[in-house]
Amino acid sequence: MKERAAVVAGQFYPSDPDDLRRVIASFCKKPETVPEAMAVIVPHAGYVYSGPVAGGVFCSIRLPKRVILLGPNHTGRGAGLALSPPGSWRTPLGAVSVDAEMNRELLAECPGLQEDSSAHAREHSLEVQIPFIQALQPDFRFSAICVGTDDYAALETLGHGMARAIKSLKESVLLVASSDMTHYETAEHAARQDRFAIDQILKLDPQGLYQTVIDRDITMCGFAPTVAVIIACLDLGASEGRLIRYTNSGEASGDYRSVVGYAGLTIT
Repeated sequence: MKERAAVVAGQFYPSDPDDLRRVIASFCKKPETVPEAMAVIVPHAGYVYSGPVAGGVFCSIRLPKRVILLGPNHTGRGAGLALSPPGSWRTPLGAVSVDAEMNRELLAECPGLQEDSSAHAREHSLEVQIPFIQALQPDFRFSAICVGTDDYAALETLGHGMARAIKSLKESVLLVASSDMTHYETAEHAARQDRFAIDQILKLDPQGLYQTVIDRDITMCGFAPTVAVIIACLDLGASEGRLIRYTNSGEASGDYRSVVGYAGLTIT
């Protein structure tokens, strides 16, 4: 069993476990009633920038013990649809096991998906989500998919396959799409651009999201994983998208001339 070491601890989030728990706790204000969700869309920047959005989303739902993480491939390494092989991932909060059974179901149901550790070795978009889930649901297992293609047919096949795999497991599985929104535009322009994409997610319209991002040149880095997740959710009977919070990096940096947008949403 191979263990993936944390590669952005001390950069994107604290490397000291006590500090990390305190930071996550500062983002999490649990509501009185915590519903279940089929999926969430959460950002993946440094916690000082996007942590309040991601933490707010994870705290707004009841976390199951099985999770499928999907994020973009920023490094360009590995397969177009790369599944992290069995083993574990380590963060400052400890090691978390890859769900070998869920991996098998995903490989059986998702043509084009292949186990490939190289795509995950230096990728931050999924790693940064794990400490949130560890802090809120310590006893969880996960599968991780690094998405390096924006081919709609491939994303559609992946989405339908994930839904079949989840149905076969016969227990709750949370889908997590990791994505930042508009990159390096003014806060005003980013908010306008991102609203177009957010509206498509709220409508649960994967093709609408895909076409909107392309036609309007929205620099949403995880739109492809989000498209696949929405397709899976529709197959699983989803009926509603909800925006939990939207902000941008200027709220932390004070620079609103060139920001990255962060949206946190749930699908139920």
